[in-house]
Amino acid sequence: MSGNLFLTGLSGLNVARAALVTTAHNTANVYTLGYSRQVAQVSTATPNATGAGFFGTGAVVTTVTRSYDRYLTAQLASADSSASALSTYASQINRIDSLLADRASGLQPLLQGFFDSVQGVANTPSDPAARQQLISSAQALANKFRSTDQYLTDMNSSVNDQITGSAGQINTYATQIANLNQQISQLGAMAGGQPPNDLMDQRDQLVSELSKIVDVKVLETEGGKYNVFIGNGQSLVLGDRAAEVAAVTSAADPTRKSIAIAGPAGNRVEVADSVFTGGSLGGLMAFRAETLTPTQNAVGRLAIALGDTFNAQHKLGADLNGMLGQDFFSVAQPGVFANTHNTGDLQLGASITDAGSLTTSDYKVQVKDVAGTPTYIVTRMSDNQVVANSSGFPIDFDGVRLDAASGTAAAGDSFLVQPTRTGARDTDVLVRDPAKVAAASPVVTGTAAGNMGTGSISSATIGAGYAGTPLATNVTLAYDAAGNTLSGFPAGAAVTVTAADGTQTTYSAGTPVPYTAGAAISFDGIGVTLKGSPAQGDSFTISKNVAGVSDGSNALLLGALQRQAAMAGGSTTFNGAYAQLVSEVGNRAMEVQVASKTQDSLATQIRASQQAISGVNQDEETGNLLMYQQMYQANAKVIQTAQAMFDAILGIR
Repeated sequence: MSGNLFLTGLSGLNVARAALVTTAHNTANVYTLGYSRQVAQVSTATPNATGAGFFGTGAVVTTVTRSYDRYLTAQLASADSSASALSTYASQINRIDSLLADRASGLQPLLQGFFDSVQGVANTPSDPAARQQLISSAQALANKFRSTDQYLTDMNSSVNDQITGSAGQINTYATQIANLNQQISQLGAMAGGQPPNDLMDQRDQLVSELSKIVDVKVLETEGGKYNVFIGNGQSLVLGDRAAEVAAVTSAADPTRKSIAIAGPAGNRVEVADSVFTGGSLGGLMAFRAETLTPTQNAVGRLAIALGDTFNAQHKLGADLNGMLGQDFFSVAQPGVFANTHNTGDLQLGASITDAGSLTTSDYKVQVKDVAGTPTYIVTRMSDNQVVANSSGFPIDFDGVRLDAASGTAAAGDSFLVQPTRTGARDTDVLVRDPAKVAAASPVVTGTAAGNMGTGSISSATIGAGYAGTPLATNVTLAYDAAGNTLSGFPAGAAVTVTAADGTQTTYSAGTPVPYTAGAAISFDGIGVTLKGSPAQGDSFTISKNVAGVSDGSNALLLGALQRQAAMAGGSTTFNGAYAQLVSEVGNRAMEVQVASKTQDSLATQIRASQQAISGVNQDEETGNLLMYQQMYQANAKVIQTAQAMFDAILGIR
């Protein structure tokens, strides 16, 4: 019996020692990231059966387990992934928000300053200083457009670099998880199925760190290995094997980096950006798609619309030399990129047909075979709406025209059209000579000195058609009282008369035009209005403006463009479009910041719940140390008692 007592005490001593070692291990790892508190699981040893009943033989440590909740751990990884995505998004969008909303050096004050200088020329068209100020203000505005675009381009390059860095980090974590899968399996087998808790903690911590880069899904196999998936189910880790992730140049857009995953045969398959919704990588992808690209397109659209509209009006004016104005700004043309996987050799060209109808979206052109004929389907990527479906060229949509430059398409080919991406980058001032600022009207009107009636002619308005057929010779309109008609219009020019009620009547070339007081008369892009009651033989002149030094009428029209709804299909002005962009980015930045704070709070709550189970409590471990120390001492006393009993038996003679 004393032998059993000795062994029983020894078993308790071993249990106490195991519990003390486990507690000490917990205490040593109180600040180790990802460590889960371990507990020595103790059970009663098999008792001895005797005629007097079963006598206990002590205790035994069956295993050491982790205080671990798989559900909370997975929930925490998901919350951290979302928090990381929102934090990354917020830090990026705040930079754009600060750029656009700068009231001192942003685009808005320079845009206002440019139109103020246009008004200055309209007020004093003969002042060379006013004309030079207009050119200087235009150059400052163009420089700001280019610097803004460069800033956004640099941000895109930074996003590309971060995506490349994320791919490297993903590969590192994936390799380490695969290695730990192998070690955990091997060590578990060597230990008779006992779990290597510390390695399992390390693996969970790696998964947690990986989830901060990309959203992950984890499935545990029966053998205890982790299979890790990213995106919309792409395999990253399968047991002991880790796939390779790479940042590659997008097949559709050479300015972007995308993620590609190596397949079983080693070929890389590009993954759509939209499948990454969590982690810093998902935040970068969302920021680029939702804010960076639309903002760069919006700034480009503003530059194109401003340049195109200003050029059109400037070319309807006359400079100090009496010459028609030329393009004041350079205007970018749309970019078209063929997908690198295309099998056809079709090359597309694009041009802008209506700057006022441009959107801030990019477009995808897909080639499909319909009854043996290539059909081109154009999809607006901002809202995924089909805007054109054609079997031939040209194809017109949203102010853009596509033409086939050369080659032929194959079914399955695709193209990316960026109508406004480089609009701000390619903006520059073409007029550098103050004398070439077309501030005057190219046409002046007048009433003959000998007129007897009360008829009068208005100043001429110049339409877009005038640039194609400028006035070759002066025109004198003569009034015939007998027929109440006007004659003398240029040979070959059709004349349109618009009555006060809007009714239009067109008269062929050489036909006398009935006179109606107050009606608008137009021909070859020139419009005038005659009023009053002219007398027989009265005449009115329409002449080329050869002395427009003091004429600022076209500059007035140029200044009026600031108030013209020339963008978004005629629904907003230049200032309105920019204000809308600033508001959209600012509102989105605020939404992301609020969502980020909310998600951080949620992650903190889940972490607290997880740590309540898995975390090491120093006070609790200190109490356990005292308890197990007493247990050790008590079992040592049992062994001492057993020894004394054995010695007493040996001492019996």
